[in-house]
Amino acid sequence: MATVVNNPPADRSDGNGMGFLLGMIVLVVVLALFFFYGLPMLRQTSAPSAPSEVQVEVPDQINIDVEPAE
Repeated sequence: MATVVNNPPADRSDGNGMGFLLGMIVLVVVLALFFFYGLPMLRQTSAPSAPSEVQVEVPDQINIDVEPAE
């Protein structure tokens, strides 16, 4: 009768959680960017802006006499 030997599979846990650590760092960076840039932009667009009137003062008379250069 033949003897069958089943070798155990190779242990592939060489990463030691490095992928998880990098994923968490990327997640923290994305969340920080969202809080610093995304939330203020969302709050600005959702808040109604107060009507602002621009006042431009124009004089009654404008001197348009131009002397030609020599």
